[in-house]
Amino acid sequence: MSDFVPEPDDPGILDDQPDRFDANALPEPPRPINWNLLSAQDLEAELLELNRWVDWLRHTYGLPASVIPPYWHRHPELVWELSALHLHWLCAYDPEQKSSAPLGWHRDFADARHRLRDWVTASGTRLDRDRPTRQTTWPGEEPQPTHEKSVITDRDADFVQFVIDQVNEREAAEDAFYASLDDRIEPATGEVRDNVSGRESG
Repeated sequence: MSDFVPEPDDPGILDDQPDRFDANALPEPPRPINWNLLSAQDLEAELLELNRWVDWLRHTYGLPASVIPPYWHRHPELVWELSALHLHWLCAYDPEQKSSAPLGWHRDFADARHRLRDWVTASGTRLDRDRPTRQTTWPGEEPQPTHEKSVITDRDADFVQFVIDQVNEREAAEDAFYASLDDRIEPATGEVRDNVSGRESG
C-alpha cells in the first residue's frame, strides 16, 4: 500500500470539490402539480414528463385501455388522477424514503386503478375511439354540445398536437394577462391601478 498523501494544492485533486455545500445543486423534491396554474413552458414540460411516465406505467404493469386509454391526455379527470399517481410514485421511490414506501404506493396504485376504471367508463373513451367527457347540465345552464366519437388512428401524433394546442392557449392567456397589467400601470408612479377607469373618475 502506498503512503502517498495528496496535497490539497495538487492539480486535479479538489477541482471538482465545492468549497461548501450548495443546496441549489440538489434536485428539487417532488411537488404537487396544479395544472390550472402552470406557465406555458412548465405546462409543456410537465405534459411531456407525465406522458413518458404513463407510457412506462402501462407497459410495466400491462394495463389495459379500460384503465389507461390512449387518449387519457384529452380527459382532465384522467390527467389529474395520473398526475397525482405519478407524484406519489416519485415520492415513494425517493432515495430518502423508508424502504416500505414502495409497498404503500402499490397499495394506493390498486385503489387508483379502480378510480381510473370509473373515470374511463364515465368518459366514454376507448382503445380505438374517443369523445369528450359528457357534462351534466344543471338547471339554468346552457345545454352542453353533443360530440360524436372520433376514430383513433395515431395516438402519438394526436398527443403532440394536443400539447401544441394547450401551450398556445396558455401563452395566449398569459399575453392577455400581461397586456391587462400594462393598461393598469400608472406611468408616473409605476403603480398598478385597481381599474383603468379609476384615474378618470378620481
